Amino acid sequence: MDLVVQTREKFGKAVKSLRRDGFVPAELYGRGIGNLHLSVGAREFTKVFKEAGTNTVLNLLVDKEKRPAIIHDVAHDYLTGEVTHVDFYQVRMDEKITAKIPLEFLGEASAVKEKGGVLNRSLSEVEVEALPKDLPHRLSINLAPLDDLNKSIYVKDIDMPPGVRVLVGDETVVATVTPPRAEEKIEAPVEVGEVKVETEEKKAEREAGKAEGGEVKGAEVKETEVKEPAKGRDVTKS
Repeated sequence: MDLVVQTREKFGKAVKSLRRDGFVPAELYGRGIGNLHLSVGAREFTKVFKEAGTNTVLNLLVDKEKRPAIIHDVAHDYLTGEVTHVDFYQVRMDEKITAKIPLEFLGEASAVKEKGGVLNRSLSEVEVEALPKDLPHRLSINLAPLDDLNKSIYVKDIDMPPGVRVLVGDETVVATVTPPRAEEKIEAPVEVGEVKVETEEKKAEREAGKAEGGEVKGAEVKETEVKEPAKGRDVTKS
């Protein structure tokens, strides 16, 4: 895969005009070579980046000279998402390098469909070591073996291409199917009987009624009934 780049003379604030013209500032570096200040067409780079990612060797065409390199780092504008800077790393085809290879999950876990399990992906990429020409673009993971709950796929189960050494532990879990979560029981609300609360105002009225000698029931004050003596015959002392 080829990508045409140009050496640049604009630095610092001057790169704004470079971006306005549809180019992205870039750097090329590597072991045993001096850094090169480059620019690359924004559209051309975006197209190549979608296909190559950060683990495929490109042929950078610098002044008609081919330089094998990988895309090492890409900076984006946090508001627009546009690419603002690119770092390329020149590789030697006879020296192994390390790279993170994305995982591609294929098929369907029958334990999810038939037993209601939940598929959990623990890894999205793994780091490997290989010669530049042997680096895989991606690693495929077949989910078909996950036919029962609590079953997992491990790094050791990944089919690695020849010449590629994985740098992650063999027993590292890649994906697993866990049992469905038990539904939480919702308890019925407890019915509470009617509670009569006496307000401060009613309490004050009741206390006032007691002071006047009345009988109070709730918020009502009733006057105590005073009976007159019964009428009878007058008794005169003789």
